[in-house]
Amino acid sequence: MKKCSNPEHPHCTFWVLPGDTVCAGNHPQATTAPSSYDLLTALRSARSEPSATALPHAPAHDPVNSDAVIPAVTGPAPHAGNAAPAGAPRPSVSMPAAAAPLFTPAAPPAVPPAYQPVQAHLHISGFDPRAAGGRQTLKMELRGMSAACAPQLTLRLRSDLIPRGQVQHDFVRTTRGDWRPVFVEFSSRNKEHGQYQIEVEVHSHVDGAVAQKWVCTFVILVPRRDATLTEIHQIFLSTHKNVRVMADDASIARVTGGDGCNLDVTARNAGIAHVDLSAPQGKIDMGFTTIAWDEELIEVDLPAASHCHPHPSQAACLVNAAPEAGEQRQIRLFALEECMLGRFELVDPEADVLLSHFSPDGQDNNGLTRRLSGRHAIIRRSQQGFEIEDVSRYGLLLDGVWPGKHKPVALRLGMRIELSASIKGIVVLSVTAIFAHGVILHRIDHGARAECFYLLLPEAQPTLAVHAAAPNAAALPMLFHRNGGFWHLDVATGKETALAPATALDKLSGFARHNRFASEPYPECWIIRTEGAALCDSTMQTA
Repeated sequence: MKKCSNPEHPHCTFWVLPGDTVCAGNHPQATTAPSSYDLLTALRSARSEPSATALPHAPAHDPVNSDAVIPAVTGPAPHAGNAAPAGAPRPSVSMPAAAAPLFTPAAPPAVPPAYQPVQAHLHISGFDPRAAGGRQTLKMELRGMSAACAPQLTLRLRSDLIPRGQVQHDFVRTTRGDWRPVFVEFSSRNKEHGQYQIEVEVHSHVDGAVAQKWVCTFVILVPRRDATLTEIHQIFLSTHKNVRVMADDASIARVTGGDGCNLDVTARNAGIAHVDLSAPQGKIDMGFTTIAWDEELIEVDLPAASHCHPHPSQAACLVNAAPEAGEQRQIRLFALEECMLGRFELVDPEADVLLSHFSPDGQDNNGLTRRLSGRHAIIRRSQQGFEIEDVSRYGLLLDGVWPGKHKPVALRLGMRIELSASIKGIVVLSVTAIFAHGVILHRIDHGARAECFYLLLPEAQPTLAVHAAAPNAAALPMLFHRNGGFWHLDVATGKETALAPATALDKLSGFARHNRFASEPYPECWIIRTEGAALCDSTMQTA
């Protein structure tokens, strides 16, 4: 018991019983922290009445404490003042099997399990090298991927066989737990026979950033048109076999067992080759209906701070909804190693930069536009900077002079590029800026208010050095391409901002109001590419 502790009644002498919140004079008492007696009482009560459904803290047989004997009284404990009479049975002292020990050692800190790499692979099928010069379809199935990864993975392929040089698909997990296969189409038409690499990247995204990445590379064979089926399969097995059996000089070669083997069996000079793949009773039909193989996916380590672009693209456009004097309505962006300039086509265009003739009445996709070749000129990187090459039927004028077909000429600041040489004024461009990572072209014909072009090198970082540029190009923002997408560079502060449809462009330097980012280079048109004809296909042909 204690006296009243109400601060408003310091002279109160009433006693307060334990547990009461008021004294005998009805003065409220302040709540205090529980005493050590209260804590011990609560702990003993918890030990004496364990939960019937609770699991024991330690196993019944503990090798660490197997020699320790902890007594527990099974009967009522005798009072200290009333000793048991002589001859009376003494209470038994033993350790009950189900009783919990009085002291449980603290569990060691949890050690995170060691990282186990995922043994995933791509199963590639459907490839038929006999269709030389025709359309091909690859079926890719993702197998062995961990269930802990994201339910949707991004697949990126890069190869000279694939349109635009690269393609992107998504692996989606089904309700059964497996992955929906992906089909990739390409054409080997006008491709030199031989082997072509296809580089594969599989990304797992978490909150918009790449959390895991797997890579692999495989080879596709484009045979000669006159190659026989036997030659094609021999070449395929020479690169994909994992078992090879040869029997020479009347010897006997035998293979038994095995699953998923690609065999190359040869028997010459009266040799006998026997193959037994532990099949059930009956004959085995071995044919070449399709060629299929597995490619192991290797997981690569990612840097701690990943700067993945939120909207990867190789071609885009900046659209100005309300252009002022001297501004273009569309600023078209291209990030290609080789950029093809050609005729505007709505269906299966052959070029990357699609050019049309502009008259005083506006754009005319017919008429004089038809005097442009589908593949008219190529702009690419050179040792001196950038160069342009005429690959057209109708010719090209550089500062009023035809350079000759298939003769590259270095670009110069202020150079006048006129398409074509036979009829003047169809399309006239001017080189208004040359950077280390790209060039800017402005139209100086009736389409000057309609569009201008950024031709950038992919994955090229700009330098902050002073570049020579015309006034109309110097007023434009500094853009570059990295991590698969377009970026804006603030020259004054050095801040880099990824360009995406959700980016507020009016807050960036060099952008006027009413600008937006479009993920297509020609958002005002619906370009149809039925045969996959697309960007970055640098095979030079004439219209």
